Amino acid sequence: MRRSEVHAAESVACLNRALHQLKDIWEEIGIPEDQRLQRTDVVKKHIKGLLDMMIAEEDSLRKRLMSSIESCRKELDVLCTELQLSPFEDEGRTMLQLEKDIRSRLEMMMKQKSQRVKDLKTLYKQDRELCDIMCSVPFCIDMDSVPSLDQLDSYHSYLNDLTKEKDRRHSEFVGMKRQIIVCMEELDQLPDTSFERDVVCEDEEAFCLSSDNITALQLLLGQLEDRKTENELVCSSYRAKIQELWERLQVPQEERACMSEHMVQSRTKNMDALQAECRRLEQLKIKNMSNVVEAIRAEVALLWEKCFYSLEQRQAFTPYYGDDYTEEMLNLHQEELLSLKKHYEDHRELFEGVTRWQDSWTLFLQLEKKATDPSRFNNRGGNLLKEEKQRAELQKSLPKLEKSLKTQIDLWEEEQYREFLVNGQRFLHYVQEQWELLRLEKEREKNERQLKKNQQIEQDMLYGTAQRTPSKRRLAETPTPGKARKLNATSSISSSTPNSTFRSAFGGTMCQSPVLRPPMSASKIPLRTPGRVGRTPHTVERNKENVSHLNGTALRTPASRCNITVNSVASTYSEFSVISLGHHLPLIGSLSLYTGS
Repeated sequence: MRRSEVHAAESVACLNRALHQLKDIWEEIGIPEDQRLQRTDVVKKHIKGLLDMMIAEEDSLRKRLMSSIESCRKELDVLCTELQLSPFEDEGRTMLQLEKDIRSRLEMMMKQKSQRVKDLKTLYKQDRELCDIMCSVPFCIDMDSVPSLDQLDSYHSYLNDLTKEKDRRHSEFVGMKRQIIVCMEELDQLPDTSFERDVVCEDEEAFCLSSDNITALQLLLGQLEDRKTENELVCSSYRAKIQELWERLQVPQEERACMSEHMVQSRTKNMDALQAECRRLEQLKIKNMSNVVEAIRAEVALLWEKCFYSLEQRQAFTPYYGDDYTEEMLNLHQEELLSLKKHYEDHRELFEGVTRWQDSWTLFLQLEKKATDPSRFNNRGGNLLKEEKQRAELQKSLPKLEKSLKTQIDLWEEEQYREFLVNGQRFLHYVQEQWELLRLEKEREKNERQLKKNQQIEQDMLYGTAQRTPSKRRLAETPTPGKARKLNATSSISSSTPNSTFRSAFGGTMCQSPVLRPPMSASKIPLRTPGRVGRTPHTVERNKENVSHLNGTALRTPASRCNITVNSVASTYSEFSVISLGHHLPLIGSLSLYTGS
């Protein structure tokens, strides 16, 4: 049971006790029945009036609550519609609680509406400022209605993006403004149009950052840069022409120094000065036509060398060999020079590769020539070892370079649909020809050495050997076992063939046997000592006979010609060692045939 019901029961009990007390008092007083009825009726009316008054007050409270709930509900529905929120739910609430909740919800939504309207006004103000700066269209939103949260978020994001775009455009405008000012200064140009004056002269914050203005700025900057680039190209061509004419006309350095400022900057005044200098030099060139043509011919000849032009290709340019120095000839030479420069630049990589091969080949030929020089064994300081090492490296690097160039040339010929020529022939044919020439030169030198060796042998057999003083005298030393064996072999051979000659591997001299033994057919002819210079007719006849006899021996056979003696020139250090220490015997053995032993 509720406490209110308990209180009501107590009120009824209290009223009953009061009526019983009144009844007891009336009986004790002795009030008649009719007066008791009157008095009871008064009590009834008094209690009923009090209760009616209380009921009326409570009923009035109920009506006020209902009226408040109704009015708040209507306002709440309107706000929910404006704020785009879900309707208020009143299920399971008492009237008093419902009125309190509705009123609280209404107050909260009124504050929310007020905040949204305030935010909308702030965003709208910011939007108007950005639109004025960027000349853009305001954000589409109804200012008379309460915006939703999504609308406010979209509006806020839009303004953030617009602010970033404004900052970007402003930064772009500032950068382009600086470039425009620099270009105008270099072009010696002042702002002509109102737009140019707004860009250059007005405050940066006052400039309208519309997309059209940014596009116009880009167009203006592009035009100025094009004019600047055009001026630079014109000035660059003037400078190149001036530099070329300076070199050809051999203008002194003092006159060139006067143009130092104009040779760097490319403003309008610089371009005018360069143009005037070009005209002056052209007039001077006409006066010195022959010198200019000869200077161009020197450049043409240099490019011919760089491009490996053959004699036929060079002779195809007939003006090069003329002596009529006219303007037409000068133009022809200039055209040829430009054509050669373009040809060289287009194929620079190939020409540089061929040049590297040519330099390496020249060095290789020099080292090959040194390798056949006997005097190189007397050099000190390790040059022989360095040269041999360098020659070995070139022997390895040249084929690799030729292979690399072959790949590049094949690719180039596929792209250009023509042959890559060096000195009028294909490069690989040229390389093969150089190797073949080297091989033929070696064969020729080898044949010459062999012929010289045979002639020397015949002369020695005819007139005897000549005593030569060694270039250096060796100190006395104990020979090594290898040397001892060679000495023993030499001494034994010398004793067995007293009339034979050989070159000592140790002293470098030509030695003669101490005893001359004539052939058996001339045993009765008296001998002469080798120290005497004069020769009798019998001796001459005997030597002629020996020579004729020698021509029929094994010394004239191909096998004997292939025998290498110390008289031959060694091409490498290893050949020199082998020749020095081991190849005496075939020669001495063949000479023994002459002595008859």
